[in-house]
Amino acid sequence: MSALSYSWRPVCRCQKCKKYHALATSMNRESEPQLAMSCEVIIVDDHPLYRAALKGAVSAACSEGTFHEADSVASMFDTLEHHPNADLLLLDLNLPDAHGFSALAYVRGAHPELPVIVVSGSCDSTTVRQAMVFGAQGFLPKSADAALIRDCVQALLRGDAPIPAGYRSEGAELPDQAALDVAERLAHLTPQQFRVFSMLCLGRLNKQIAHELQITEATVKAHMTAIMRKLGAVNRTQAVLLAAHLTLNPDEIKAQPEEVD
Repeated sequence: MSALSYSWRPVCRCQKCKKYHALATSMNRESEPQLAMSCEVIIVDDHPLYRAALKGAVSAACSEGTFHEADSVASMFDTLEHHPNADLLLLDLNLPDAHGFSALAYVRGAHPELPVIVVSGSCDSTTVRQAMVFGAQGFLPKSADAALIRDCVQALLRGDAPIPAGYRSEGAELPDQAALDVAERLAHLTPQQFRVFSMLCLGRLNKQIAHELQITEATVKAHMTAIMRKLGAVNRTQAVLLAAHLTLNPDEIKAQPEEVD
């Protein structure tokens, strides 16, 4: 098998996983190319060609799959709202309106029974381990070919936790307690508050956020007040610094001068 083959680890049986486990336990993972079942899948990636490639590969794992696509965290929220009973989410770790593991942490808190496979161009042991700690049930490198994507999806729907072969937890850095606390607090934000928070982390001012979201500045200020309360931050700067705990590259977080909220 190639370096990007998968190993399988047991994962706790949430209701979504239980739905498929009884059907799939007798399946030989080497000889059966498809699970003969209906599966509703949401694919979130900002590159349309890669979304198409994922859709084609996942189709080989779910013979009657229904697919929904999103190109950002914002459109993912809309998709989840319209398809609340989705069976699987494939989530790009590097979306333009997310910061590190923030979108994953939010989805895990808001949709605890939705199995998530993180998709990333980085598959070092620290990234893989942190993704699993923040709530992913599986991890898929972007360099994986169609067969490996199929294997990854099949493994997850069987109730296993697929990770890249060669992954070693020894030496992989775990998130610190501060990061875990921030991830838990993020789950209390509404989707719109998460959008505002993400734009704040990009250095947007209230008027810029209001313009991009097509809401009033007063509404933005109300969201800011709620965000800081839920995150336990005393001001905008501290809220932004909290987000840095979830990033792979802290330099992507940009603070702005304080505004009156």
